[in-house]
Amino acid sequence: MAKHPPVRHPVIRTHPVSRRKGLFVNSGFTTHINELNPEESRALLAFLDTHSARPEFTVRWRWEVDDVAFWDNRVTQHYAIADYLPERRTMHRATVNGDKPF
Repeated sequence: MAKHPPVRHPVIRTHPVSRRKGLFVNSGFTTHINELNPEESRALLAFLDTHSARPEFTVRWRWEVDDVAFWDNRVTQHYAIADYLPERRTMHRATVNGDKPF
């Protein structure tokens, strides 16, 4: 906790480039919505988690040799599926100091 204390972020965030609004929640990190009571917060987060995983909102990438993928964590949720075995997946993560959510 001392190294990574809890952080507050807005649930609806404005992208700094496109200025479009998007949801900024993730079932792995978002624990609650401050403005709601615990029951409402759990219900809304469960709905958003289920809603964001709907097939029409997902992309299934079929990797090929020399492919490179980038995504913007401000507006994208991602989940790696181990469908590349027995091949080895090599990743290099680059994190850019970001903007303050608004």
